[in-house]
Amino acid sequence: MIDINNGIIKTVRSLWAKRGRDAEGLFVAEGTKCVRDTWPAFECQWLIATRAWYDKMGTAEHYDKVVITPKGQMARISQFDTPSDVMAVYHIPERTFTDHEVRAGLNIVLDNIQDPGNLGTIMRLADWYGISNIFASKGAVDVYNHKVVQATMGAIARVKVHYTDLEELLEQYHDLPVLGTFLDGENIYRQCLEPRGFVVFGNEGRGIGDKVGALATQRLLIPSAKGAGSESLNVGVAAAITISEIMRQRFDKC
Repeated sequence: MIDINNGIIKTVRSLWAKRGRDAEGLFVAEGTKCVRDTWPAFECQWLIATRAWYDKMGTAEHYDKVVITPKGQMARISQFDTPSDVMAVYHIPERTFTDHEVRAGLNIVLDNIQDPGNLGTIMRLADWYGISNIFASKGAVDVYNHKVVQATMGAIARVKVHYTDLEELLEQYHDLPVLGTFLDGENIYRQCLEPRGFVVFGNEGRGIGDKVGALATQRLLIPSAKGAGSESLNVGVAAAITISEIMRQRFDKC
């Protein structure tokens, strides 16, 4: 157990930006629930906490990692308007996948998703349905962005996000189904959907890009009611509807 110092403060503040996270190989999970949910899954560099938090919530397994900080100093390193009493600084793990994993089940593909809340929601959705791997384009929002980490509600401990060239990925697995949602697609509720392969979701404003879209083997439409005022669905909502229908058909053996 040590007291916080300027070196730790400087390092933690650098983790606010992706460049800093990449350079240090570290990310932050903030708040009691977030720390509790992620603690078993990641290697901890520091557990930064107020004395009051540690006296009430700390355990023996925390002791060697604890950095005690006054509440005022916590406000300097917190990325939230209302700082919590604890944050964990974790090492970013190496994320890998196997050919068997990809071929055995369903994989989510995210083409240039930008909103942290959307990525967090989709990771929670994947966790709920037992989907282990998400493949994201290299320009997508960083999974270790603090807003994503919070939005996953612990799913970041179980769902792996891989940043890769999506066209190369889908061409590599050209024998697997590739499902995507499009405005010119076929009614999702009238299609038989395989619970394996890839299901693609696109950018919040532009949808699935043309190059990735051209690799879709099944173009799906989530139909709206006649006269509906909204032009489109939030990508997190669209993902929930699509994956729920895939799983429903899996259990009903379409």
